[in-house]
Amino acid sequence: MATVTASAIRSRYSQITMNDIGRLFQAFVAPAIFFSATALFILSINVRLMGIVSRIRQYAHARHEAIRNNRSAEAEACTTQIESMEKRAEMIRRTFLLSLVALVGTLLSCLLLGFGLYWRPAALAAAAVFVAAMVALLCGVLYYIREVTVALSSVRQEAIDERFASLDASEGRNQSLF
Repeated sequence: MATVTASAIRSRYSQITMNDIGRLFQAFVAPAIFFSATALFILSINVRLMGIVSRIRQYAHARHEAIRNNRSAEAEACTTQIESMEKRAEMIRRTFLLSLVALVGTLLSCLLLGFGLYWRPAALAAAAVFVAAMVALLCGVLYYIREVTVALSSVRQEAIDERFASLDASEGRNQSLF
């Protein structure tokens, strides 16, 4: 039976720990990059959502003014635009939520990777959580692509809808909403 000295145990323990720390930092790189990228994506989504909400409020105000001034065609056109933009806002909301889930999953996978150095099932859980987070991010990006493809539909609809460009002859000005 071989005898093991205390210094040999300490040396082996410090060597494993240094190797583990290096592996931990290597394992953190991918989730950390995805964390940063997802956070920037969420910022973009937030700006887009606020723009849509602002535009819906403008249309709601214009609709209220049109109803008050008995311009039913313009009020109906505003209602159509509000409905269209609410659908877009819903797509952006889903994108936002899925991206937040991906962000939390990425952070959780980083934490699990750290625990995985000392408890093997945590490392396996980290991989599963990271894959699930990436699937959530992919679904969010697909919603975002879908919203971007229909983003100009409201503008196109407004451009061809005569109800938005009614000329008031008595005032001699264009009463277009925007």
